[in-house]
Amino acid sequence: MIGDMIAGWIGNRIDRGDGKGGTLGAIAGVATWKVAKKVVPAALFIGGAALGARYFARRWQEASQRTPA
Repeated sequence: MIGDMIAGWIGNRIDRGDGKGGTLGAIAGVATWKVAKKVVPAALFIGGAALGARYFARRWQEASQRTPA
């Protein structure tokens, strides 16, 4: 709730730069905050999983090349 208020305030302040009201900016700020709360953690998780998979794939490939024939 506090995050919504801060996002609304920031959006309001940004939108007031054109000399008109800041209602649309406040709404956009809150909507952006709500989306970012869901998307950013998911993106971090997916990125970490991709890096982990790449690391293990390289490691297994190097291990298979080192085995004596």
